[in-house]
Amino acid sequence: AMGGNHTQPKFILLGITDTPWAQAPLFGLFLLIYVVTLVGNIGLMVLVWVAPSLHTPMYFFLTHLSLADICYSTVISPKMLTGLLFGNKTISWAGCVTQFHLFALFATAECHLLASMAYDRHVAICHPLSYVTVVSPRACWQLLAWSYLVASLSALIYTGCTFGGSFCGPRRVDHFFCDASAVLRLACSNTRGSEAAILGLAAAHGLGTGAVILLSYGRILRTVLGMRSAPSRARAFHTCAAHLVSVSVFYGTLLFMYLQPASWHGSQDKVASVFYTVVSPMLNPFIYSLRNKEVKAALGKWRRRMLNDA
Repeated sequence: AMGGNHTQPKFILLGITDTPWAQAPLFGLFLLIYVVTLVGNIGLMVLVWVAPSLHTPMYFFLTHLSLADICYSTVISPKMLTGLLFGNKTISWAGCVTQFHLFALFATAECHLLASMAYDRHVAICHPLSYVTVVSPRACWQLLAWSYLVASLSALIYTGCTFGGSFCGPRRVDHFFCDASAVLRLACSNTRGSEAAILGLAAAHGLGTGAVILLSYGRILRTVLGMRSAPSRARAFHTCAAHLVSVSVFYGTLLFMYLQPASWHGSQDKVASVFYTVVSPMLNPFIYSLRNKEVKAALGKWRRRMLNDA
């Protein structure tokens, strides 16, 4: 099936732009975003780990969301950054397959983690009395395991569909990472079946997890609007709004990318891809935690402890 791969086992990633003067500013911008992504997400994970007050299901899911964010931005950003800095655009066949496979795995897992988090908030706000029994530690681990099991199987299918055909001619991938649509455009075998399979699976994940999120927040909204006290209504509303912003950025751009046929893809894809591969992982820890009293309290406690030790 992999005909012609041995003659030229490399791909060339054309990157975000070929405009020479734009390379340095883009490198600076994306390096900053990547560093903030690592610091924000690792910081949140460490804080949840050291603060007993944050040992709750919500923060359990948040740390795993942070881990997924770290992983899939690391799959993409360093390669993109070296391309911008050194103009080194080649990536080996194995590198290309691995990059896409890991990206597909963590992006799919993230969809299911966001759905788990929405379900967790729904139970917490709409059924507070049964929260402890419904969202038990065991249930949290089961949801996490399910997220990664589904993501692993899906990633295998996506990768098989993307790289299973034969590639001939110039292997110039018009993208900053080995994404399915950009790679499939280079295949010289018929890709219609592969495209249909990728589209179907992406739609099932996107629409399935998206429905869970929308239903959860719909119910939350109804409960919140029925609350008597204005402060608690405002607080719950605030949390939901922040979560929905994060979900909208991630899902909006993902669905824009994967729910259109390969022939429609163009340069606007790169802009859309930047949002879910680069911007979304950076924003998540801030959107989910910084507006949060519990996180602020835990940070304050930790800072006081550090100062006392010093």
